[in-house]
Amino acid sequence: MRLDRRRDERNREQLERVHAPEHVDAIQPLSAGGGGMIDMDTAASAGSFDAALHSAGGAVDLVERLIAGEAGFGFCALRPPGHHAERSRAMGFCLFNNVAVAAAHAISACGRERVLIFDWDVHHGNGTEAIFTGSSQVLYVSIHQWPLYPGTGTAQYAGEGAGEGYTINLPVPPGSGSEDFLALVDDVVVPAGRAFQPGLLAISAGYDAHRDDPLADCMVETEGFGLMAARIGELAGELQVPVLVCLEGGYDPDALSASVLATLRALADAGEPARSMTSP
Repeated sequence: MRLDRRRDERNREQLERVHAPEHVDAIQPLSAGGGGMIDMDTAASAGSFDAALHSAGGAVDLVERLIAGEAGFGFCALRPPGHHAERSRAMGFCLFNNVAVAAAHAISACGRERVLIFDWDVHHGNGTEAIFTGSSQVLYVSIHQWPLYPGTGTAQYAGEGAGEGYTINLPVPPGSGSEDFLALVDDVVVPAGRAFQPGLLAISAGYDAHRDDPLADCMVETEGFGLMAARIGELAGELQVPVLVCLEGGYDPDALSASVLATLRALADAGEPARSMTSP
């Protein structure tokens, strides 16, 4: 019982770095009561709280292992995804913001001063942006289709207060493909990362910008995700920092599996294959 209590306290501390206590308190009893609809897109089942807790915890565990030097990169195959979850709100299939919890843990518990989060999901990561909008320790860069759910992520928005200048939104029109995404990575993401000098690179890796995905209208090829991952892997090698990859969207099973594989191969080729790992 004492170990369970310590684990629960640790889990809560990790979540509450980015989420309001009342948000955590709301998800747990909803699941315990059998679940229900949170909004038109987001539902909880009896197992959702445990699944979401394991997703956030898996990202935290992988961050600790990466920073300890066990690998140069790691991939978290997480469900539910996280980048739409705001401090006090679940939305867009997301209950807890996995990549935000992991980034906050890297800063608060693992001694990293700065984290770059690159979000290539076709939908803007409104939750991640909002959580870190006032922070200069997290640089959030997002390529996303515009217009599209959730309707945030304008190019003009750059953060607030101490975080002004640490949000970079790169909206692209429907029909944008691999060349468009890769040009933004080469011309904006990599130079910004080089200037920011993060201690951890994190990718919010949604694969719903794939040409075969049914939920949006971008046309990124499988190889395009591999090329973007390769650029991030090369940047990580230059900066001598690890890469955390957290799965976000992706709703065509064949496109998703092929694109994840392309990502893993690219990161392995950019670094040392023997030092890679995956986390369920």
